[in-house]
Amino acid sequence: MLEATPKICIEGREVDFLKGGYKNDGNLTSASLSFTLPLTFAGLKKLWNKEVTFFLSKHDSVPIFRGWIRRIKETFSEVELYAEDALGYMSKGGEETEAKVNLTNFDNLDGLTAGACIQELLLKIKLNNKLKTDTIGDTDPLLHTSSPFRGTMVALDIVKELLGRAINTDGDLPRPNIGRIVDDGEYSQFIIELESDLETSTPKIIFTEKYNIKDISITKKRIPTVIIVNGDNTSGRFIHDGALEALDRTYLEVENKSLKSPAECKEFGAKVFEANAKNQYEYKIVLIGGGYLLENDVIQVATDDPEFSGIFRIVGKSISFSPTDYSIAVMINRKPPTLAQYISSRDN
Repeated sequence: MLEATPKICIEGREVDFLKGGYKNDGNLTSASLSFTLPLTFAGLKKLWNKEVTFFLSKHDSVPIFRGWIRRIKETFSEVELYAEDALGYMSKGGEETEAKVNLTNFDNLDGLTAGACIQELLLKIKLNNKLKTDTIGDTDPLLHTSSPFRGTMVALDIVKELLGRAINTDGDLPRPNIGRIVDDGEYSQFIIELESDLETSTPKIIFTEKYNIKDISITKKRIPTVIIVNGDNTSGRFIHDGALEALDRTYLEVENKSLKSPAECKEFGAKVFEANAKNQYEYKIVLIGGGYLLENDVIQVATDDPEFSGIFRIVGKSISFSPTDYSIAVMINRKPPTLAQYISSRDN
């Protein structure tokens, strides 16, 4: 554990917590914060849906986490609270109607860019008071909602599909666009950015077993065996028969408007499969330091084992903490281009 002074505030007021844990798996899943308060404080207050902020240090001006209390569990001496960030409201909502939108031929998202579409979507589900889009940006390449969304849909599913359609092909390997939440010190902001390039990005920190790595473990992800590629008024399907027989049928759908024929789409699908097959391992490292690393940041790991060494991308982070110290673990990988919702499925 590192010596520190973590801080939790409810509605802007600092509270004396007993212990806590923060978890963010990335990939458009909601981050969560669980912590306990003495019953003498929490038992006298209405805390459900109150805003919670978590700071790694009392001196920080920007929180690691901003969310809202979703569950409260009382014992004889303390109260355990569970909070989720704004993405939790996009996937489940405080009420079911908050997370879904009904789109028709007269009330829809047609013709908007991905960024503008997400902004309009947040207005429709009335989440713009919890999740701002002042610096949202847009996808690279620019993507319009050419394929209409209709019917009653989960808001987060629309966001995932939009980002999954936009694949950048400027480099040697195609790269997806990702969405994530950053905090500006006052609000949670949803931003869109291109997934970091491990070949050209400068690592923010170097981690070594001698100085700042406490433990390393491996998770093996499932890889897609059927890849559907949508091109410019065309599509193609790549199926790896050997992998399909060995690993079962797992689908992945991407979009690349530069492709003009089914053959080009199928060839692109083969490249996506190869990239996934070569990079199917995800690593969890327990660190000394690294608490301020964010999803899509790039780090370098230097160990005596070449399997663990190299340049990696941050995909998730967890923190366990008390009022005086904390422990950090990050999930890292060399993730190839895939849909955000697919990556959350792993073989353990």
